[in-house]
Amino acid sequence: MPFTCSICGEESTRICVRCTKDACDNHLCEKCRRCSDCCECEVKLSDPPRMMVHAAAPEPVAAPLPDAAPGQEPAPEPPEAGEAPPA
Repeated sequence: MPFTCSICGEESTRICVRCTKDACDNHLCEKCRRCSDCCECEVKLSDPPRMMVHAAAPEPVAAPLPDAAPGQEPAPEPPEAGEAPPA
């Protein structure tokens, strides 16, 4: 049997466990089952939930390789360990 919320007047089917007032889902704490008038939880029912949003870190960009000047050959790569230098 539906009742009327004693706080806002909406339809309610539950009561506060402390004061036994009729309370709708908007005014009944899910944690302690008390109405918003009796609730002593740290998070008040009227406060909207807060979400932490962190900005995404940009991906590192490799530095561009310097281009060889026109007419120049690129420098030879050093030989690997155990190889003889080219003649």
